[in-house]
Amino acid sequence: MPTNFTAGPVRVRVPATSANLGPGFDALGLALGLYDDLAAEVAPGGVRVTVTGQGAGELPDDDRHLVVRAMRAAFDVLGAQPAGLSVECVNRIPQARGLGSSSAAIVAGVLLARALVVDGERRLDGPAVLRLAAEIEGHPDNVAPCLLGGFTLAWSEATGARAVSLPVADGVRPTVFVPAERGLTAAARAALPATVPHGDAALTAGRAALLVHALTADPTLLLPATVDRLHQGYRAAGMPGTSALVKALRAADVAAVVSGAGPTVLALSEPPAGFPAGTDWEIWQLPIDVSGARVARGRLGHAERDPVAAGRKS
Repeated sequence: MPTNFTAGPVRVRVPATSANLGPGFDALGLALGLYDDLAAEVAPGGVRVTVTGQGAGELPDDDRHLVVRAMRAAFDVLGAQPAGLSVECVNRIPQARGLGSSSAAIVAGVLLARALVVDGERRLDGPAVLRLAAEIEGHPDNVAPCLLGGFTLAWSEATGARAVSLPVADGVRPTVFVPAERGLTAAARAALPATVPHGDAALTAGRAALLVHALTADPTLLLPATVDRLHQGYRAAGMPGTSALVKALRAADVAAVVSGAGPTVLALSEPPAGFPAGTDWEIWQLPIDVSGARVARGRLGHAERDPVAAGRKS
């Protein structure tokens, strides 16, 4: 094995995320306690990817896999491209549902590659990991909470993406309503207009500022703080079930929003007992992940290989 690669496998655990949180379009995100576990090691040649759980049998098993593409991008930055790779993915984050599955794959790939290169952490530090992951993803709102954990504010400058993570107040209790159907971020973005009325932009900016206060200090303000006029209304026609559930929850005084680009619905306060969501939704109560992505040496253990979604309550 070339001396610039570490011996043996490395593993990473990455959390699901919910972006936007209503008015914080492309800026705010929250890490959730639902995880993908991955392991990788350098191989003499070729690329082999095994997938268990979400996406098994449909995701690519070669260089086309998003984890491998992110790894290759990181190896390019590190100047150390291996001849081959062996990657194992145990996926619990639903694919294309608005819970950050692609961001989790990207963050995992970048961190796995960094861990496989001798002195990789010094050569690609935390801020550089965020910039690279955001460049691959196209925006930082999901990769930031996946990497840092907690409630994150992300933005882009000329030098790339930046983010901060803030502690979440007691009383914020996320529940996700996950439908069987999938959504596409590209299609959701295509539904957005090039411009919005100034009044809508002003209102949404004020509510985004209020949301930072509500999430970190006063959850009693979550319902007014999650009002949005930038994106959810424009996307409603493409996911009518999601829109109807958000409206029903908000009518019951629950701070509900579209999770990312949808179609999952995120409630930041607990729905009333027996809330009639219907049979089209899996309902999971998820803790807030405060640690973000975690890297370790060695292969996945028995617990990490369990494809059942750890930590969720239905």
